[in-house]
Amino acid sequence: MFARIARLFTIKTKFEAFLIIYGLSLGAVERGVHYMAQYPGVGGWLLFACCPAAVFMAGSRILHSVEVTSES
Repeated sequence: MFARIARLFTIKTKFEAFLIIYGLSLGAVERGVHYMAQYPGVGGWLLFACCPAAVFMAGSRILHSVEVTSES
């Protein structure tokens, strides 16, 4: 039963991966906007830049994982 539920949360295709990355990027930009409002100036911009950078790293890892599992 647990295996059937776990399959629902498994990313199987690149399309699903891109949807996950899109959702992550929307959240990261929203968080970055809040950082810019809370910390005006260079500090806010630096924190804003860190948020999408984390999504780039996570997105590349997700896409690489989908490629590896689809080849096997």
